Amino acid sequence: MGPSGNEGEVYEPAEDTYLLLRVAIAEAKASDMVLEVGCGRGLISRKLALRVRDVLATDINPFAVRMVRDCGIPVIRADLFLGIKGKFDMIIFNPPYLPTPDDEKTAGWLNFALDGGKSGRETIKRFLEDLGPHLTPNGRALILLSSLTGIAEVEEMAYKLGFDVSEVAIEKHFFEQLYILKLYL
Repeated sequence: MGPSGNEGEVYEPAEDTYLLLRVAIAEAKASDMVLEVGCGRGLISRKLALRVRDVLATDINPFAVRMVRDCGIPVIRADLFLGIKGKFDMIIFNPPYLPTPDDEKTAGWLNFALDGGKSGRETIKRFLEDLGPHLTPNGRALILLSSLTGIAEVEEMAYKLGFDVSEVAIEKHFFEQLYILKLYL
């Protein structure tokens, strides 16, 4: 265990993180200003910081923020876009996307990384509603979703908010398929 002793409260990178990382690296441009929302342990931000102009990471979890700050990445404790004023060329989000009934919620900060609400789309909806003002004119967002989340429903939400949407990656796993959607105005 590291200095804080709270690593168990921060999402451990898994297949979803590595898929989003691969797509983000392929999508990144040297001139990009990048925002990673819900950075967890900061793996994606740390890798992108070597390839883009600037990276800012956010997470609601104070233990995640401390962990990422200790790695030298600029990080802010924030609930999605609350308190974030800038515009970004690329915004990355690995949201809590699993449908989570009340009886499956867990105590502690890790629940924020896992609990997608009853439909799996509650946090995603809030993200999409606030995304537009934070994108530069040619900006784009990458969001990771699961087939368990309802891809068509998320795409429909995005279209209604004025985004163009494309599926840029699909990866099959034992009980789900993971998708990366690219959104742009």
